[in-house]
This record gives sequence, structure tokens and C-alpha cells, in this order.
Amino acid sequence: MLPEGVAAHPLEPHPDERGVFTELFRESWGLPVAPVQWNAVRSEANVLRGVHAHWRHSDYLTLVAGRATIGLHDLREGSPTEGFGTAVELAADSPSALVIPTGVAHGFYFHEPSIHVYAVTHDWDPTDELGCRWDDPALQIPWPCSDPHLSERDRGLGPLSVLRDAFRAALAAV
Repeated sequence: MLPEGVAAHPLEPHPDERGVFTELFRESWGLPVAPVQWNAVRSEANVLRGVHAHWRHSDYLTLVAGRATIGLHDLREGSPTEGFGTAVELAADSPSALVIPTGVAHGFYFHEPSIHVYAVTHDWDPTDELGCRWDDPALQIPWPCSDPHLSERDRGLGPLSVLRDAFRAALAAV
């Protein structure tokens, strides 16, 4: 089970003697996301990015190299899956894309050196970057790690309760 609005979309690799071609996104797939900015990120093994949440933009992501566990937690008041946390695995050798709507907090744990490509539905804006500690038990995310490498920013994040309050305050200010 995934939080309401999170969509997993399988991608179809087309191998030949030269390598592999994989379409990453098509508007005609009808996914609930309209990307305006694309980014590529390389991460080393045992890196955890997050947990982050956005009140303005949705994310669309896929792995093009490596393997990752994506932790998800629904912050949205009134959502059928409000408060639900889970994790899904993405791997480049079995490609799929994940749509993460606004209000679903997420973090990425990389099991091995990896590259992920992601798109956002609004230009990146630091005021749309909220976060909490990756290991807050209230997230209910079954991470496959106990001591990941974190950025200084992510190490300094507070509990889920503070993230939830900040998310709701941001929505109320709109």
C-alpha cells in the first residue's frame, strides 16, 4: 500500500546491441504530474537524503543507476492515508518512476552508488523545503539502515510534529 496519490509507473527498457533506451516520462501516460524542472543527483552508498516535504511542488523520480529505498509518510490532513508511513524500493535494473504529491514527506536511502533523476512541478524554491529527522519513529518508515550518512542540514532537522505543523502553516498562508 502507498499513501494516497503516490503513483508507481513501470518504465520499459529497450535493450539492443548498443545498450539500453528507456523513456523516463511521457505526458500521454496521464500521470498526475506536470514537470517544469528536471534534476540529476548522484549519491554514494549509505547516503540518506531527507526526510523532506513540500507544500507547493510534487516530485517525479526514477533511478538510472543503483538501488534506493524511498521512505514515504502522508502529512495531509483529511487524506485517507493521513499519518501512514511506508517504504518502497527502486532499482535501475527494474526501472519504474514514482510520483510523490505535495504533502507526502519522503526520504531516499541509497544502498549503493546511485543516480536518480527527478522532476518538480514548480521551479525549486527554498521556502518549499520542509523536513524532519529521518529516524523519527512517528514516521513509521521501515528504513534498511541504522547509521546513514546525512547532510549537515538533514542532521539538524527536528521531529515529525514540527514538520507537520510547518506544513499546515504553509498551506494556511496560501
